Amino acid sequence: MSLLPTNLAFLRIAKRAERQDDDVLHRTFVDFGAVFAAVTSVDHQLIFGRRGTGKTHLLTVLRQNRLKAGELAIQIDMRTIGSAGGIYGDPSVPLPQRATRLLVDVLAAIHGALLEQAITNDGVVDLGKAGPALDELFDAHTTVRVAGPTTVEEFASGERTGSGELGITGGWADKGPLLSASAKGSEASKEATSSKRVTTGQESYRVNFGAVGVSMKKIVDTLPGARLWLLIDEWSEVPLDLQPLLADLIRRAILPVKGATVKIAAIEQRSRLLIVDPAVGHIGIQVGADVTPAINLDDHMVFDNDEATAVEFFKNLVLKHVQAALSTERIAPPADISALLSAGFTQANAFSEVVRACEGVPRDAIHILSHAAQKANAETISVNHVRNAAQQWYQGSKDAAVSANERAKELLQWIVDRVIKERQTKAFLLQAGTKDALIDFLYDERVLHVLRKGISAKDAPGKRFNVYGIDYGCYVDLINTARAPQGVLDLGEAAADFAFAVPRTDFRSIRRCVLDLSDFYGHPTS
Repeated sequence: MSLLPTNLAFLRIAKRAERQDDDVLHRTFVDFGAVFAAVTSVDHQLIFGRRGTGKTHLLTVLRQNRLKAGELAIQIDMRTIGSAGGIYGDPSVPLPQRATRLLVDVLAAIHGALLEQAITNDGVVDLGKAGPALDELFDAHTTVRVAGPTTVEEFASGERTGSGELGITGGWADKGPLLSASAKGSEASKEATSSKRVTTGQESYRVNFGAVGVSMKKIVDTLPGARLWLLIDEWSEVPLDLQPLLADLIRRAILPVKGATVKIAAIEQRSRLLIVDPAVGHIGIQVGADVTPAINLDDHMVFDNDEATAVEFFKNLVLKHVQAALSTERIAPPADISALLSAGFTQANAFSEVVRACEGVPRDAIHILSHAAQKANAETISVNHVRNAAQQWYQGSKDAAVSANERAKELLQWIVDRVIKERQTKAFLLQAGTKDALIDFLYDERVLHVLRKGISAKDAPGKRFNVYGIDYGCYVDLINTARAPQGVLDLGEAAADFAFAVPRTDFRSIRRCVLDLSDFYGHPTS
């Protein structure tokens, strides 16, 4: 039996944005919560979101949008920066040197992208004007010097030689005896003195910030509308100890340029954009002062926040991807979401189960649909197909990543036991501001999800809480059993419907929801 066309489309959807053509990314983009309107502002911005939430997709569509508007936009992928063979993460190389090399490579990538755009868009960019400024940028960031100890070696050599001869001869002649003597002497001397200066030390780079800023300003002035959009993707691939230094270098060399707009896409838990330095105040990018407050994609699309909004977003997302995938197969795609749901799913709640299972992460939704399509084959996708696919995706990706961190695996199992098995809920509260490396790791690996931030309670004045949800894959095998989660939070009789609102009459109900990490660690947490 052959695959259903919709199942074929689900299997053909590319799982990562960078593997798709720009045209496909444009056609499959779905805006949410006016995010796209926010990123089109000329303010410098941070865009946070875990892997799979659509950061690359968003930046790509933004780049296309700005190019279509007649402005110049370049997109830099930090995973592809540099050719120094792992120099950035080598702890044996001094931190300032690694950071400066990284900046040089970033500026080289910017220069290359600008030159490519200028050549490609010769009718838009005046290469005669932009060319000299690009040359200045190249000269500014490629100035090198040798740093390190200097050893001077000097040596002298001399040579002296001498020789002498003394001779006496005698004999008889007609007039009597004959005596003669001779003496010969010679002396030679040679002296040579030389000095040698040996310069040692590793090659490093010196960037003239003033020259970089001036050349960037000249470049921007030659561009259409005197506007340059610099979109930096995969920021979190930069080693953590280098991020504040790179951020500071960008702040000094690029952010002050009038007409330049910088957008940085990063994973919040894997970003360190600012460090405090007593000598200069701070090093890096300061939110609110240097850039506007970040856009966080993780705050959108969560099923438990707003079920109707989440389902509607994913309906539009999947429909556009299916239409794009089937257009290359010469198969008529579904005209609308009703046709897609009718052709691809046994019932409407099968699709809702996909949205619930992906926990608001578009890439997870696409993977789950792909696994479900494989299982369904020639049949339409059912709820059981989705649940089995979600469990397969969880075990094959998320669980494998968490298992590599033994302590994080122990914490996750402890949370599952305390929250799901004991309380029969899927979420818990942590006091806002709680700093815990393992919680951050589990959140980054998408096995914990922030459902709501800043919940306050009348009976806990001055305290705010964040609601964390446990990933669907952690409890999908408990569904339809006595231990299946019956709601989001265990708020007791004061809120039997498991609503998000923290009860205002009984502090015991709050205590019932709050997870005390000190019980896991065996000591009070900070």
